[in-house]
Amino acid sequence: MKPVKVGILGLGTVGSGTFNVLKRNQKEIRGRAGRGIEVVMVADRNVEMARKIVNGDCEVVSDGNLLVNHPDIDIVVELIGGYDVARDFVLKAIANGKHVVTANKALLALHGNEIFEAAQNRKVIVAFEAAVAGGIPIIKALREGLTANRIEWIAGIINGTTNFILSEMREKGLDFDTVLKEAQELGYAESDPTFDIEGFDAAHKATIMSAIAFGVPVQFDRAYVEGITKLEAIDIKYAEQLGYRIKLLGITKRMENGIELRVHPTLIPAKRLIANVEGAMNAVLVNSDAVGASLYYGKGAGSEPTASAVIADLVDIARLESVDPEHRVPHLAFQPDALTNTPILPMSEVTTSYYLRMQVKDQPGVLADITRILADLQISIDAFLQKEPLEGETLVDIIILTHMTQEKNMDAAIEKVENLPTVMGKVTKIRLEELM
Repeated sequence: MKPVKVGILGLGTVGSGTFNVLKRNQKEIRGRAGRGIEVVMVADRNVEMARKIVNGDCEVVSDGNLLVNHPDIDIVVELIGGYDVARDFVLKAIANGKHVVTANKALLALHGNEIFEAAQNRKVIVAFEAAVAGGIPIIKALREGLTANRIEWIAGIINGTTNFILSEMREKGLDFDTVLKEAQELGYAESDPTFDIEGFDAAHKATIMSAIAFGVPVQFDRAYVEGITKLEAIDIKYAEQLGYRIKLLGITKRMENGIELRVHPTLIPAKRLIANVEGAMNAVLVNSDAVGASLYYGKGAGSEPTASAVIADLVDIARLESVDPEHRVPHLAFQPDALTNTPILPMSEVTTSYYLRMQVKDQPGVLADITRILADLQISIDAFLQKEPLEGETLVDIIILTHMTQEKNMDAAIEKVENLPTVMGKVTKIRLEELM
């Protein structure tokens, strides 16, 4: 069979990795795909840098339109990131009858429905394994490996920057700002880390997984997103003393009245495997009815780990290009006419457990007042920890772990607790998930 001809938009970290791995492993890739996969053009604004990377092996242009309109290119690989420009290139490629491979989770979380519909109408494939958890084949696992299962929930550490920061805070007892600076110096965090530390990157990925798991359109605008910027080292320390670790989790669950879709710091029992995922590594825990719990672990970012997922998509398309479009694996696992309008639940209706920390006056009756407020809102206490005040201090920390309750009840209780004259300042609230 004739080789598949590929054009790469963006020759940065992932683009260069994709080019180099394709070149290095071309014999193995050809053997698996049944045909060659050749990069014939790359487009990058930094033409000189791109020419050094490809070293004369393909044409280099600065205008992506030349690539997406090129008559000989079969697959466009979009690796430029962002929303608007990437969306325009992807839709033009689809309109031209070209298959698309992308690592752009933000693009799919915001514009996925439009892109998948366009691809369906044009009978081309949009593949996006690299968009979630880098080199971990979680999209293929959800769309194909677990296709016989009713997926109940997914919980993932899907942002390496935040996991590195939380790991360092726990191990070294440092505060957030200090560890963020270290992460930037080591290259784990961008100079502007907002998308990572505020949870948006993880929420993009969780949105995509939720759509595949539960057969709904992508709905990033309905996701609850909370980052790690307000976490304090003392809470990580107290969580450890209580047998928990704090991770930024992307969580999506099937409930009777809708689907939960949320990203936030979460206490996890330290004995769980996912609680022991450290550094910049990623892990996704999937609970389904037939298999039970399955854990997918590996590098969630980086040049060649992400390139591995991009090339896996290229191989899939090379194999499936000649297959009747109606018999290909659907973009979101479910056939387009089988997608449902199951609602995404607002955070106020989510039910989970909680870690609460409050600073109170060291005097009798304080705990009784707090527990009375919790009881009035049907919130039961699972465990609590009271720290002894330091010599000369009149304030003490109280830490409470609760049983399951609705978020709106917890927020109402916190508001009442904060109004007690014996409680100083704001109550720290962190959600808790047992995960098993």
